[in-house]
Amino acid sequence: MLFSHSPQLRDDFPALVAGVCVVNGITRDIDTTANVVEFTARAARRLEAGALSAFPEIQAWRRAFARMGLKPTQHRCASEALLRRLSREGSLPRIHPLVDLCNAVSAAYAVPIAALDLARVDGDLQVRYAAGGETYQTFSGDEEHPQPGEVSYVDAAGRAHARRWTNRQSGHSAVSAESASVLMVAEGLHATAATDVAALVAELAHEIGALWRVQPFTALLTETSPSVEATITQAAHRFSIHP
Repeated sequence: MLFSHSPQLRDDFPALVAGVCVVNGITRDIDTTANVVEFTARAARRLEAGALSAFPEIQAWRRAFARMGLKPTQHRCASEALLRRLSREGSLPRIHPLVDLCNAVSAAYAVPIAALDLARVDGDLQVRYAAGGETYQTFSGDEEHPQPGEVSYVDAAGRAHARRWTNRQSGHSAVSAESASVLMVAEGLHATAATDVAALVAELAHEIGALWRVQPFTALLTETSPSVEATITQAAHRFSIHP
C-alpha cells in the first residue's frame, strides 16, 4: 500500500506535515490504561493553562476547515473534539487499547491522529479532494458520499476512509478486536508542526513498541518525500519512503 497526500492538496496546504506509524502484531489484550492516564493528564494540564481556542494546533485546523468551506465550530478536527470532550467530561472514551492510546496522545499534542485497519484498505491510500462518487461507511453501517471537493482518505476501490479530512473516520476501517496491522497518521498545519508531529510519532511508536513488543515503522512525510509504501506479511515487513 502506498500512502500519500495528493499534490493538489499539498499545494493548497503547504504547511502540512504528516507523521506515519505502521505496526503489525496488534492485539486487544494489552492494558494501556496507565499510558492513557499519563497522556490524558498532560492534555488536561494544558487545558487548565489556557483556552483551547488559543492552541496554535487547533487554530491552524480551524483556518483549514474555513478554507474548505466548513464552519469550524460545526465540523472540528478530531483532536479538538477529543479535547472538548476531555474538558467537558474529564475523560476520553475507551474503545480499543490502541485507539485509546492514539486518542490520548492526540489530545496531549492537540494533533489529530487517524488509525486505520490496513486489512480494510484496498490498495493505495491517498488523502485528496473527493470527486463525490466515493463510498463512506458510518459507524452505524450507513453509506454516505463525500461532497465533491471534500478532503478524504480514498483507497483504490473508491472507498472514503474519512470525511472532511480530520473530522470523522469511517467505520469500515476502524480498528477492532480483529485488527492486527494498523496505519496511524498524525497531521499538523501549525508553525511548529514539523517538530511536534515528529515528536508525537516517535513517542507513539515507543509506547506501542513497549506495550505490544513489536517494532513499529515511522516516517515523516514532507513536500520532498510525500509518500510511504508499506508491505506487511506474516513473514516480513517492508517499508520505503518515496520522493
